Amino acid sequence: MTSKTQEITDKIWAMANELRGNMDASEYKNYILAFIFYRYLSEHQENYLVSNQVIDVPEGLTVNQAYKAEASGEDLEDYLEDISLTLGYAIEPEDTWESLREKIADSQVMPSDYQTIFEHFNRNVERNREASRDFSGVFNDINLGDSRLGASTTARAKSLNAIVKLIDSIDYKSEDGKDILGEIYEYLIGKFAASAGKKGGEFYTPHQVSQILAKLVTLDIVESSDTSFSVYDPTMGSGSLLLTVGNELPQGKKAGAIKYFGQELGTTTYNLARMNLMMHDVSYVNMTLNNADTLESDWPDGPDEKGIDHPRSFDAVVANPPYSAKWDNADSKLKDPRFSDYGKLAPASKADYAFILHSLYHLNNTGTMAIVLPHGVLFRGAAEGKIRQVLLEKNYLDAVIGLPANLFYGTSIPTTILVFKKNRKTKDVFFIDASKDYSKGKNQNSLSEEHIEKIVSAYQARQDVDKYAHLASLEEIQENDYNLNIPRYVDTFEEEEPIDLDEIKQLLAQDDQEISKLEAEINALLKELGV
Repeated sequence: MTSKTQEITDKIWAMANELRGNMDASEYKNYILAFIFYRYLSEHQENYLVSNQVIDVPEGLTVNQAYKAEASGEDLEDYLEDISLTLGYAIEPEDTWESLREKIADSQVMPSDYQTIFEHFNRNVERNREASRDFSGVFNDINLGDSRLGASTTARAKSLNAIVKLIDSIDYKSEDGKDILGEIYEYLIGKFAASAGKKGGEFYTPHQVSQILAKLVTLDIVESSDTSFSVYDPTMGSGSLLLTVGNELPQGKKAGAIKYFGQELGTTTYNLARMNLMMHDVSYVNMTLNNADTLESDWPDGPDEKGIDHPRSFDAVVANPPYSAKWDNADSKLKDPRFSDYGKLAPASKADYAFILHSLYHLNNTGTMAIVLPHGVLFRGAAEGKIRQVLLEKNYLDAVIGLPANLFYGTSIPTTILVFKKNRKTKDVFFIDASKDYSKGKNQNSLSEEHIEKIVSAYQARQDVDKYAHLASLEEIQENDYNLNIPRYVDTFEEEEPIDLDEIKQLLAQDDQEISKLEAEINALLKELGV
C-alpha cells in the first residue's frame, strides 16, 4: 500500500469514527463502503459517457450538466437503455453523485431522496438481465430508517449527508494520478474487520494469509496462457481472497484474463464482495457470485430440475471457511456426489471436511486448491479420520502448512493450510511448520514478506529443512495411522544447553557472600541508630 493510500484511508477512518456516534463499526461500514461504491459507479458512468461520445459536453458545462440536458424527456429512456446495456447499470441524471452533492450543498436534499435514488438504481438494473444478478439489491444494506443515524427522518438525512460530504472531500488519486479508490476500499474493509472482533473474521481474510494461498495456487501458471484462468471461493466473504489470486497471476490485470466465481451465505457480506470486485475494475461479465449456503446448495452449477448434477471445475480453488461450523449432515447427503466417494460425512458439529470435499469436487484435474482450517482436521478421528484416510489414498493431499497463532480476526487459534492437487505423480505429503515465524503485534500477529517467501520457497523446493519442513512418504503417514499432526513429521524440539553444576555452585557461594556482607552492613547501621 502506498503512503498516499495510507494517508487517505486514515483520514476517512478518523472522520468516520467521529460521524458514526454510537453505531457499531461493523454496521457503519455498510454506509461508508456503499456510498464509496455509489460514487465509483457514478463517476465510472461519467467516464463512459465521455469516452464513448454518448453525450457532447459543450464548453462551459460539466459532464453532469450535459448529461442532464441531453438525457431528458422522452430521450431519457434511450440513454438509460444504452448505459445499462454496456455497464450493466444506469444512474439517472438527477441521481448521479454530482447531482446529489449539489443538492446537499444547496440544502435541497429531502429525507426521501436517498430512498428514491436506490429505488431508481434497482429499477434501472433490471434493464440488463445478464447483469441484474450482479447489481440488484447491492445497496439494500443501507438502513435508511436506523434510529442510530438520527431520531427523525430529517436527522437521519443529515447524517447521510455528512457521509456523502466525507466521501466527496477525498481525492482518490495517487501522486502519479493513478486511481487508487479500489486500494482504499480494500484497506477500509480490513480496518472495519479489525475493529469488528469476531464478526470481522466472517468477512475478511488477513491479506498476508491471502497472499500465501494465492501464490500457492498460481505457481504453475505461465504468462503465455491464452485461456482465461478461473478461480472459485466457496466461502468468499468480502471477495478479498479472490482478488489476491488475480493480483498473483502474470496476466491478472488484463481484461478477461481471469474469471471470478464465489459463493457467500451472508447477504450483507455477499453485497460487500460484489462491490469489492467491481471497485477493482472487475467487469460483471468476468464475475459470477452467488448468495446461498455452499454446503446446502452445491454451486456452480449444481443439480438441474431433474436432479442431475452439472459440476463446474476451476483452475484454482481457495477458501477460508468458518472453522468447525455446524451443518446438516443428514444421511441423504451420502448420495451427494461431493461426498459420496468418502463413505462418511463430516460430523454435524464440525463442517470442516464438508468444505474440503465441496471445494475439491470443483477443482479441475490440473489445478491447485488451498484451504485454511483449524489444526483439528489433521488428527481428529471417527468420520473425519476415515475421510482423511480416503483423501490420502486417492493421493489428493499435496502439502500441510502450519501457521502461527493469532493471525485472524476473532480467533487466536493457530491454523493450517492444506494444499490439494488431483494430478500428483508422487505419493507423499510435504509438511511445513511455519508456526514460529511471525511479527508480534499488540492485538494480532502478522506475517512479513520474508515469512511468506520462506513458506512459498520451501513448498516449491519440496526438500527437508531442519526443524521447518519434511517430505513424508505415504508409508510414513500410514505408520502414523493417517494422523497428519505436524509435530509427528517436523521435529522442532530445541535441546536445552547442559547445565554446569560447578558454575552454579560457584554462583550460589558468591550470592551467600554478598548476602552476609549486606547483613553485616545493615546490622552496623542499626547499631548506630541504637536499635
